[in-house]
Amino acid sequence: MKVAFFDSKPYDISSFEKALQGKDITVKFYETKLNADTAGLAKGAECVCAFVNDTLDSETIEKLVDFGIKLIALRCAGYNNVDLDACKGKIPVVRVPAYSPYSVAEHAIAMLMTSIRRIHKAYIRTKDFNFSLNGLTGFDLHGKTVGVVGTGKIGKCFIDICKGFGMNVLCYDKFPLTDEGPNYVSLDEIWEKSDVISFHCPLTDETHHILNESVIEKLKKGVVIINTSRGALIDAEALLEGIKTRKIGAACLDVYEEESDLFFRDVSGHILEDDTLARLISMPNVILTSHQAFLTEEALEAIATTTVNNIVAFFEDGKSENEVCVN
Repeated sequence: MKVAFFDSKPYDISSFEKALQGKDITVKFYETKLNADTAGLAKGAECVCAFVNDTLDSETIEKLVDFGIKLIALRCAGYNNVDLDACKGKIPVVRVPAYSPYSVAEHAIAMLMTSIRRIHKAYIRTKDFNFSLNGLTGFDLHGKTVGVVGTGKIGKCFIDICKGFGMNVLCYDKFPLTDEGPNYVSLDEIWEKSDVISFHCPLTDETHHILNESVIEKLKKGVVIINTSRGALIDAEALLEGIKTRKIGAACLDVYEEESDLFFRDVSGHILEDDTLARLISMPNVILTSHQAFLTEEALEAIATTTVNNIVAFFEDGKSENEVCVN
């Protein structure tokens, strides 16, 4: 069995080579992203393995079908970058529904703590032997209210951590859990009462720009925004304006709406043409990481193992328990 593996990085190759041991699978690793222009690299393979910033639109799908690709194996949980309608009846899609929810939840908390306790600023100062505490005053999380939008596996882990800090947790999910844990409220209550808001919901037509200009007007002054899910949940222009007007006190972003041509690459030697991103990065109260919340050894191992198992199950049994429903 041959697999064309797109948008590969050294950590991908290392984890997948371990998961492939003893499997009758040959993988060709490509650094380039999958899209209509690069789909030709998959010729001769039976399966393509794609990641979050690969473009699987209708044009790409049609080319993959023409090349005889029988399966799209996503090595991520989200599939907003896949045109499922174009796949229907032509090519199945499998995914990794869960790898290490702790990795993403813990990264969200790490960014939050770094931001509100000014740890990044203190680190830079002390490297220059500046031990002044001026401008480093933060605030306690204990007793503060955090709004959690999305209570899936990652959201639940984040909630547990926040409760450990003694925070008051408010939750929203279109499909609320049936257990008695989360304290579900309306989105408007999340916006109006939260000192911290963290997004852990999938990107859909309904959640696209769920944080926008009109919503920002409803927020508490000084609220901290965290996004470790998908960039397009937040209207970046509106976020920037909210920061400039001091409505938003800080933003912790691991994702960005227009990240596909930037993240996972070193572009330090180039002029950044995305003015919105450049301005966000320049803000002293914005922490931005390059979609690394998932990046732990445990998560990489789980992603590789589940992806390989998905591929094996599909080609041996004709189905996988992690197939995305396209009906």
